[in-house]
Amino acid sequence: MSEPGPRGTLVTPTEDRGPMSTRSPAEVVAAVVRPEIRALSAYAVADARGLIKLDAMENPFTLPEAVRTKIASIVRDVPINRYPDGGARAVKAALRSTLSLPDSAGLVLGNGSDELIQILTLAVARPGATMLAPDPSFVMYRANALLAGMRFVGVPLTERFALDVEAMRAAIERDRPALIFLAYPNNPTGNLFAEEGIVDILRRAPGLVVVDEAYYAFAEASFLPRLGAFPNLVVLRTVSKIGMAGLRLGYAVAAPEWTKELDKVRAPYNLNALTQAVAPLLLAERELLAGQAATLKAERARLHAVLTALPGVEAFRTQTNFVLARVPDAPRWFDALRQAGILVKNLHGWHRLLEHCLRITVGTPAENDALVAALKSLC
Repeated sequence: MSEPGPRGTLVTPTEDRGPMSTRSPAEVVAAVVRPEIRALSAYAVADARGLIKLDAMENPFTLPEAVRTKIASIVRDVPINRYPDGGARAVKAALRSTLSLPDSAGLVLGNGSDELIQILTLAVARPGATMLAPDPSFVMYRANALLAGMRFVGVPLTERFALDVEAMRAAIERDRPALIFLAYPNNPTGNLFAEEGIVDILRRAPGLVVVDEAYYAFAEASFLPRLGAFPNLVVLRTVSKIGMAGLRLGYAVAAPEWTKELDKVRAPYNLNALTQAVAPLLLAERELLAGQAATLKAERARLHAVLTALPGVEAFRTQTNFVLARVPDAPRWFDALRQAGILVKNLHGWHRLLEHCLRITVGTPAENDALVAALKSLC
């Protein structure tokens, strides 16, 4: 029988088996936690201690001593006994300056772009709503659809990882998605989808379209300048790939009408005080960040050429800071590289299109030298 709950809601026990205090923790979990959550596995983060870490698309360069000294000077005065600025005004001002954003553009910040994906999903997750995304793509799209109770529809990419525009059109017409995610460039494949295909989706979509530009610093295209042309467009970015993964800062740019609603879902103090103090300083280091990105793009080209020359290896074109490669035996190569002290990402078994694929983050020149030597020893 149902009984009164908070604010007049009704709480219906899943089963009547007596007081919870008489049950084991596993029984309580089974009775209370949603079955689709219990069926999930937690996001696994590999232990990279003692290894060359080429598995998570981070910027591999440490900060120069002069910049670290500036950070130390700023951080020492942060009032960590107080809540941070709920509006993160200094960070927003720094981002607007860095991106040359007009005042008319709305901006909402998140604890990494992961939180913003969650916020965007929760904002539109009314009963019966559908999320649409290409497949394979960033795994957190599907995960957040499940957590929010949305139906997820994955539209397979072509065999060469291109966007299947006709299939996307059919899915939009059939499923009328409230939310579409398009990673641009795509993770884990590394390629940019054709611009005209994304424009077609923006024009046909009945709901919100999020163009996720996590790897914008390494790509040769962006939809940020086209925000004014599409009222249903949000551009999502993160600073994690340009050297600030530890700060956990993501941002979404859209019409103010969108960001006003997203701010209602955002937790009031979601951006901590240390991030708010350090991010503006690092965003001002434009030459440093641009130089590191240029080095990584040059190293990306070198790594792609080496992989392509190895017998039995296919390296796919990429506009990110990683290279996707199909190798003769991905599990064996992954284990051998780990034995050599190098951690990459084994995607074999994730998706049919990713059979025997490794995703390799571009490291420093020295790290890439070690990787190349290890790869050549496998052939």
